[in-house]
Amino acid sequence: MTVTIALFTRDLRVNDNPVLMAAHREGAAVVPLFVLDEAILAKHRAAANRIRFLTAALAELDAELRAIGGSLVVRRGDVVDVVDAVVAQVHAESLHIAADVSGYSRRRERALRDRLAQRHCLVHTHPMTVTAADPAALLPATGRDHFAVFTPYFKRWIAAPRRTPLGKPRDLTMPPITGLPLPEADKLCSGPSSPHLAVGGARTGRKMLHDWLSGPIGDYASRNDDLAADATSRLSPYLHFGCVSPVELVHRVDTAPEGGYAFARQLAWRDFHHQLLAARPAAAWSDYRDRSIRWRDDPHAVDAWRDGRTGYPIVDAGMRQLRAEGWMPGRARLIAASFLTKSLRVDWRIGAEHFLRWLVDADLADNQLNWQWVAGTGTDTRPNRVLNPLRQAERYDRDGTYVRRWIPELAHLPGARVHRPWREQVDPACYPAPLLDVAGM
Repeated sequence: MTVTIALFTRDLRVNDNPVLMAAHREGAAVVPLFVLDEAILAKHRAAANRIRFLTAALAELDAELRAIGGSLVVRRGDVVDVVDAVVAQVHAESLHIAADVSGYSRRRERALRDRLAQRHCLVHTHPMTVTAADPAALLPATGRDHFAVFTPYFKRWIAAPRRTPLGKPRDLTMPPITGLPLPEADKLCSGPSSPHLAVGGARTGRKMLHDWLSGPIGDYASRNDDLAADATSRLSPYLHFGCVSPVELVHRVDTAPEGGYAFARQLAWRDFHHQLLAARPAAAWSDYRDRSIRWRDDPHAVDAWRDGRTGYPIVDAGMRQLRAEGWMPGRARLIAASFLTKSLRVDWRIGAEHFLRWLVDADLADNQLNWQWVAGTGTDTRPNRVLNPLRQAERYDRDGTYVRRWIPELAHLPGARVHRPWREQVDPACYPAPLLDVAGM
């Protein structure tokens, strides 16, 4: 009996999963395998939000596999060692895994190929599982190995042919094999998590996708930056963990209406950052473009920024939402990042690391390269732009509803007056004075 292994990584779904479908087509029996990677767990033990989301997603994945006759085999340890042991146990002839772009994932793939070659087990990687477009397929005509500017990339991306979304296996046959019980978040992480965290999983994500496409997406172009409206899809955590297929999502979005086109453009930004990180893995922690910026060392300001006590309510509201939900709207992320890097002149890596700690959707490509875009070391064609927090507040939270939602000590201030509490004689013991002056105070 031919046995194959479907190694789940950031593709925690049964629907439209090229890894699972290829393993199912090739093998008479399939091992759906997930490895609790000790290297990743050790590095992200404090990222409780992502671990809690992950464990919920694994439980939903197991339930979906059981509905078609399989189950999720969970093991723990070094990925290469664990996979090697499973291959030996079930005499697997091939392993299928999603192609990914980080330096770690590519080293993992090479190590798996080298180790499993000794057992005559082939390793197959599948693009367009984690991203909607293959990072290696869309290249500029100049001969460079990646697009460095988004607009020409998007023109290629929106016109590129795509694979048809796959269904799911009608049934699975598994060889005799057992695994660990489904993991419990409390045993994998340390530190607090957000009290209002989204529930992970493919079933939850698909319901959110259906609800989003059924109506709210129509207003996306006009309302996505309206902080009080909460008019974004909130699908980013489900894309990060692969609970929702990026290929299926793009396939189902009607780009003719303005809202659908604007939403597709945001999905393209995600793929843009993945193709950039694939070409420049070091950009995860090193400046993509060296601007020779002299960053300030200011622990007091960094702590105030992290705690949502900078004295600028529009900045602080976003940072408090991050702690409460493990999520922020894109506009709030830009405002908070610009304030740290451009106003306080603090190294973008400090902010990126804080976001990695709290954001459920903290994708290495998207998170790091968005931070670099704001900091001026990335792909922004205007690297010196500064987002003035007061102007941002006036434009994207005109009557102060968003700020009052997240800063209750200012809830008594009416309308736009909440954005300048220093003019309202607010006691600094209740809400702090601004860390620094900006235009428009």
